[in-house]
Amino acid sequence: MGKVEENNPKQQRKRPDDFPLCIGKILNECQQSYALHPRRIKELVVIRRDHKVEFMKEWWQTLRPVFLVMKREPAVERIVRFVAAFAAYRDEKYGDECDAFLEEFFGILLYSSDASNKAVRFRACQILSEVIMRLPDNAEVSNEVWDEVIDCMQRRMQDKVPIIRVYAVRALARFANDIENVNIVDLYKEALVSEQNAEVRKMLVLSIPPSNATALDIIERTLDVNDSVRKAAYRVLANKFPLQSLSIKLRTTILRRGLADRVPAVTAECIKMMKDAWLTKCCEGDPISLLKYLDVETNESVGEAVMEELLKAGMVQIKDGQSLRQFFITENEANNDNCPQKVKLMDAETALFWRMLCRHLHCEAQEKGSDAASTQGAEAVVYAAAAADKNELLDRVLPSTVAEYVQLVEAHILAGSNYRFVSRQLLLLGLMLDFSDAASRKVASSLLQKLLYKPIEHAIDEEDGKEVVIGDGINLGGDKEWARAVTELAKKVHASSGEFEDVVATVVADLGRPCREGGADFLQWMHCLAVTGLVLEGIKSLRGLQGKAIEASEILHGLLLPAAKHIHVEVRRSATRCLGVYGLREKKPSEQVVRQLRLGFCNGPSPVRIMAAKALFDLCMWHVAALVDRAMGIGAGLGTIPRPHDFVSEVASTTAPGEVIDGDEGDSGLMTLDLLSSRLDRDDWNEDGAMGDTETTWGVLAEGFAKLLLQSKRYPDILSMQSSLFAKLICLYFNEETKELHRLRQCLSVFFDQYPALSAEHKKCISKAFIPVMRSVWPGVYGNAGGSSTIMVSALRKNASQISRFMLQLLQTPLYNAEDESAGVETGHHSPNEEGGQEISASKQSGPEADAGLEELAIRIGVEVASFPSKKTAAGKSYVAALCRVAVLLDFRSSEQEAIKCMRKLLNHMVESISGDKQVVKDLEGMMARLKAIDAHPNEGLPDEQLKVILGNLGLDSGIDIESIVEDSVCTPAPKKAATRRRAKRVETPDSSSPVTLEPVTPCTTRAQRVSKTAALGKMSKKLDLEITDEIDEEELKFISKTSSEDDLDSTDTEYVAERDEVEETTGKKGSTRLPQAENHSDDNQSQNENDDGSLPKPMAHKKKSFKSKENPSVLRTTKKPSRSVRVTYEEEEDSDFEVSCQKTQERSAYMSTRKNTVKSTKKAQTKKRSEHLVRIINSNSVGDSEDEESS
Repeated sequence: MGKVEENNPKQQRKRPDDFPLCIGKILNECQQSYALHPRRIKELVVIRRDHKVEFMKEWWQTLRPVFLVMKREPAVERIVRFVAAFAAYRDEKYGDECDAFLEEFFGILLYSSDASNKAVRFRACQILSEVIMRLPDNAEVSNEVWDEVIDCMQRRMQDKVPIIRVYAVRALARFANDIENVNIVDLYKEALVSEQNAEVRKMLVLSIPPSNATALDIIERTLDVNDSVRKAAYRVLANKFPLQSLSIKLRTTILRRGLADRVPAVTAECIKMMKDAWLTKCCEGDPISLLKYLDVETNESVGEAVMEELLKAGMVQIKDGQSLRQFFITENEANNDNCPQKVKLMDAETALFWRMLCRHLHCEAQEKGSDAASTQGAEAVVYAAAAADKNELLDRVLPSTVAEYVQLVEAHILAGSNYRFVSRQLLLLGLMLDFSDAASRKVASSLLQKLLYKPIEHAIDEEDGKEVVIGDGINLGGDKEWARAVTELAKKVHASSGEFEDVVATVVADLGRPCREGGADFLQWMHCLAVTGLVLEGIKSLRGLQGKAIEASEILHGLLLPAAKHIHVEVRRSATRCLGVYGLREKKPSEQVVRQLRLGFCNGPSPVRIMAAKALFDLCMWHVAALVDRAMGIGAGLGTIPRPHDFVSEVASTTAPGEVIDGDEGDSGLMTLDLLSSRLDRDDWNEDGAMGDTETTWGVLAEGFAKLLLQSKRYPDILSMQSSLFAKLICLYFNEETKELHRLRQCLSVFFDQYPALSAEHKKCISKAFIPVMRSVWPGVYGNAGGSSTIMVSALRKNASQISRFMLQLLQTPLYNAEDESAGVETGHHSPNEEGGQEISASKQSGPEADAGLEELAIRIGVEVASFPSKKTAAGKSYVAALCRVAVLLDFRSSEQEAIKCMRKLLNHMVESISGDKQVVKDLEGMMARLKAIDAHPNEGLPDEQLKVILGNLGLDSGIDIESIVEDSVCTPAPKKAATRRRAKRVETPDSSSPVTLEPVTPCTTRAQRVSKTAALGKMSKKLDLEITDEIDEEELKFISKTSSEDDLDSTDTEYVAERDEVEETTGKKGSTRLPQAENHSDDNQSQNENDDGSLPKPMAHKKKSFKSKENPSVLRTTKKPSRSVRVTYEEEEDSDFEVSCQKTQERSAYMSTRKNTVKSTKKAQTKKRSEHLVRIINSNSVGDSEDEESS
């Protein structure tokens, strides 16, 4: 906006007639700086007071240029701020005047907000929102105006321009707090879910009022894809939601997401919220109070993350006298309080606080000490002093002796299960103590002996009176974290080589004695197995148990194998877990371990089967599946083992669900991976119902196979069956029975996201699994159930189509950069003008292709459609149509010329199979055109031997009639029914008055015949012998031929034959040329053949090409009127030369296309004349014939 220049601005403002110029001058000055705004507002108020009537008109005329600027320039933004401040300014002396101006200005802005110009709408909404946000509370505006503002801004929230929606949301923010405007809050909540623009979502988060109803919506934005929206959400939570107003679940959710965010700015905003709003304001700077709001017993990881951030930020200060020693009661305090205990029990938050503080001090002391050792001079002295300070502070905080520490731990253990969390924190606290002297180790060892010998906790079931184990039943103390704490403390105390194994093995020998001798109940068995698992997990090899109180072989044969056959399910489950760990510690898997695990998987109940599956997967990944099978005497070179070669497994389990089999019965002798995969074929979903969502057989199997498939390069045993496994996982993922198994669905979703992006071989595996998956899920084909109702069939087909689209999406997933940088020719639609039709990406030159598998999938679909046996049934038609719809979506790489030629041959079969669906046929024809465009040599076919090799390499030579495909691929375009093709042969006669004789003709076309015209011509031909003189020219001959068959330009073309023979005679070519005879096909389902160039047969769609002479292709053949009469006859001939016939067919089609375009301009004028002339001739001949008949 240009500045208005004035020589004397003060005099101009005093003159009442020049006040519009004063307004412009004020606006010009205000676009320079915000500092002038307050003074200029007062000057403008005076002008408005002096010119009440004319002010609004001039004010609006001066502001109009601002509304036409869409770009947010600084000068324009200053004017907007000034206008909003002036409109919201309220003078107490002239309050009515200010309110009247405000209402009138609102009316103009509301009218402008509905303008067609987006810049006008933007500036109107911007000024309106600024005015509303600046209005004082005592501003008096009529309710009608506010209602119009609300309605208008709600409409602008649906505007197509994002910045307009931003200011519309901001304008409504002040009204959202009103109880009467509940619909605004609902509109905000709906927009948060559906809004695509990040700036609009950010403004929604900042504008939505705080309440219990909106808290969840704001917390959901902490997972927004845009980091600015997430930052805004944490800012709103800090400013508008006190810590006490949120539940424990919401508090921990907010902190867990914020502290683990991938963007440092978002994490910093979350830490700022935690420190400034929650810790300082709500907890008065006390970290323990903040931890109490988080329920650290349930959310230990969140409490640890909070303490780490507070310690890094220096927000934790240790006061004088504050240490773990304050929990010890002195003798005077004990006498005064009559307290028998010498230790004060601490709560969970305090225990976690002291453990994290001591660990932080210990780590910093070690870090500073390492820095001091690696440097020299003054810097080393500084680091050493810092390390000494940290160690001194740590010594002051920790108990003075190990005996006091043990006393503190034992007191909390004896306090019961309510203090179990505190006891575990204190056990982990012992890792910071010094056990270098023998006395300290002896005291700590006594504590460990008590922990290891402590019986497993149990309770009595009130219903049946049976003993029930408390905890998971497989770990020491019933908790994995407790067992880990005990193990770490034991290794810290017994740090010498072999000392830890010696101590724990002695405990196992003592606990296992009654189990080996007999008489131990299931609780003793479980306690012994828990300690056995602890020692097996704590050692690196079984050699560490040599020479100990109990050796490895005694553990296996005396404890684990007998426990695996125990009558109690929990004992068998714990023994199966220990067998799995035992197998991992072996140098090679032993036969006894593998056999027992296989039996547990085949015959055991659900808990045992799940644990056995986990153990077998661990062994296969640690020792390789071949070694596991070799331990059983099966595998390569050790016997013939049936392997599943198709998706539908041929080997089913020989036992019924729940049946118990002794010995080796139930183990079908399959290889380990085959045995595990065979379980995926079973549909006994109710067996694992009691285990809940976290532990199911299908979940464990899916997770195990997903790991093996993702690392298939490391495990060659999985390569031969990865396509069938992938197919099973796909069907398992889309099975309705697994909808409630969230862990299974989550595992598979992550697997499907990563698997195709890792390797091009994985994509080929997906393409190989596509057809088996579709066969197994499509209703009504290959023995699948068709559904009891139309609705059910429709639902099944919809689910199968969804699976096909999902697998296609997996194939189109780009590879990771590690393989992407060396990969590939870029796919896409290539221009036919380019050499060879190839288009290579500049960033991908060589290496494994990024889009591998698409060509293979297309060929597999083509063979499946061509060889599908039941195309005429409703299920078969829908199945074939679905496959064709997938095929047309696949892109071919121009480098894969063999695949392109192979697919072009298969497309004809696909067209015939789906001929009833015109849209699919049209899509297939488009695919043929695309393939022809990228074919380097479109006129060259693929040899039969090469076609067989391609199909054989894809594994398509089993159960498929390749010979029929090869034979059909070399045939000419033929009609569906066997017919005799007749041709028109021109015979010259020296007599110029020779009549033209028409003989019966049987036209043969690849499309539907015009039956009425053909029948009429046949009748006429039997009666008439037309003599056509020079008055009937060549155009009339064509008209007669066209009348006989308009839809078939390839047959009965008398004009073409006459003209061609004439040219051949002039060029020295003598003799007649035969047209190809139609092939006879016995198979009604045989598809139409391709033309010589590989394209689909199109009888009426000829390419427009120039017809050239055979001897001199550069010279166009011209048509001339015959100088003498000709006689046209029809005779039946047979074409034996395929190449010559195809060439003649193409020449004839090209000539007819050129001829058609030439005649088109004069056709309309001549049609009537020719028709009348022919009718007269026919009538005259008909009269003559009738007279002859009467006379005879």
